[in-house]
Amino acid sequence: MTKEVFDVTDVTIRRALLSVSDKDGLAALAATLADAGVELISTGGTAKAIRDLGLDVRDVSDVTGFPEMMDGRVKTLHPMIHGGLLAVRDNPEHAAAMDAHDIGPIDLVVVNLYPFEATVMRGADRDEIIENIDIGGPSMVRSAAKNHEYVTIVTDPADYDDLLAELGEHDGATTIEFRRRMAAKAFAATAAYDSMISQWFAFADQRQKFPPSVSMTRVLAGPLRYGENPHQEAALYLPGGPHTQGLPQAEQVQGKELSYNNYNDANAALELAAEFRGQKPAVVIVKHANPCGVAQADTLLDAWQGALACDDVSAFGGIVATNVPLDGPTAEAICQIFTEVVVAPGADRAARAAFAKKKNLRLLLTGDLPDPGRPGQTLAIIAGGILVQDRDNGAIAEADLKVVTKRAPTEQELKDCLFAWTVARHVKSNAIVYARDGVTAGIGAGQMNRRDSSRIAAMKAAEAAEKLGWDQPRTVGSAVASDAFFPFADGLLAAAEAGATAVIQPGGSIRDEEVIKAADEAGLAMVFTGMRHFRH
Repeated sequence: MTKEVFDVTDVTIRRALLSVSDKDGLAALAATLADAGVELISTGGTAKAIRDLGLDVRDVSDVTGFPEMMDGRVKTLHPMIHGGLLAVRDNPEHAAAMDAHDIGPIDLVVVNLYPFEATVMRGADRDEIIENIDIGGPSMVRSAAKNHEYVTIVTDPADYDDLLAELGEHDGATTIEFRRRMAAKAFAATAAYDSMISQWFAFADQRQKFPPSVSMTRVLAGPLRYGENPHQEAALYLPGGPHTQGLPQAEQVQGKELSYNNYNDANAALELAAEFRGQKPAVVIVKHANPCGVAQADTLLDAWQGALACDDVSAFGGIVATNVPLDGPTAEAICQIFTEVVVAPGADRAARAAFAKKKNLRLLLTGDLPDPGRPGQTLAIIAGGILVQDRDNGAIAEADLKVVTKRAPTEQELKDCLFAWTVARHVKSNAIVYARDGVTAGIGAGQMNRRDSSRIAAMKAAEAAEKLGWDQPRTVGSAVASDAFFPFADGLLAAAEAGATAVIQPGGSIRDEEVIKAADEAGLAMVFTGMRHFRH
């Protein structure tokens, strides 16, 4: 049987219940409501704050006939409150029940919830965290939101001005459109709140990496111009609760708004630049989420020049990230080619002035770099499900390497191996990275076999050498990193042909002995990491 839909439009606010943990904006809201003749009902600290303003307010305990009890755990959970919230005003049976029990309607509920997230973030003990799980607040919010045809619910202090404007425009009433919008926001607020609590119980309290069910809150930061392609709509969401600071929190000094692809590529650049946090200057150039040039040097300008020399063709229209604040000379050099986005911890006055000449270039200042070793999980959406895994934060130190060839690498070759390995972690599989003296010589990404990645990287290095007038490409005397084992010797031999003298790879192939033998015959030094870094 289809329920009759009543034509409910404006509802005049005559009675309001205010109970907020966040007192921002409360004074102006309460004063305006009181001036309009609205009866104010409140609880505990909120009632005291309203009285301190010199305004009349009625305690919830006076409405219910029961005192607040059990350390404030029980105060609003009462038919005198929830009857006034849930009653369908034009339902005769509901109206009769209200009359029989002297339940007054409540037209407006302003509630925000106990500060559960803030309590967790400041390191409170378990008992205090549990006490900051709000019960009565979400119950009132859900009751009011469910009955939004008759009740206005506001949960966010940022909406107080909109509420007062609504009342001003409609002679002390709210429209059904406003109430529906606030109800949607209210249910999202309680869902997010419950999500944070469930996550805390699962991950922090119970130490479950993969709980039986998990809900994760996402908060809209804003729409994007479009997705990967113009026919796709897109938006940026932020995680609810504690999360790593990154691009969305960065200061955008100048330039157009970032697109979906800009965020994706800039994040890839930032994550790789973060690998060199606290080290000497490093520059990362990324194109289509793959690094096309990475370098470390004593100055940032030298690092930029080294990174650009690796593949200046791919660098056109790319993303640049640095691990140290930008200076004027480096900014001037970056501006010599078309660059979409520059990401850095900071920028001096000269750098900002240089970039200001390129009004469309986006300059993002992060203030700090994310910790590359931080824990966490990544998500990938597939048809019918979601894949969840640990972040690939596995790191290898020199002491972890196993020499498997007759010749051990030299000290410089070891340094180049570890540098190339760091970069290879951030290159799409199959990944091959040649590096020498802290500079990438060639990068082969995303090929269906490892031999082709080796050859493509070597080809790019040869093209760069010819363009720059070098006698030989940088792959000569370089170390080469492979993100996964060489299944055959062909990829390794291609690297040897390009002039590589040292190899770093995970090992673990059934043909490891064949590959090691080929390395020995070619005079290569090779080390195994025992860890692979596929990036699909």
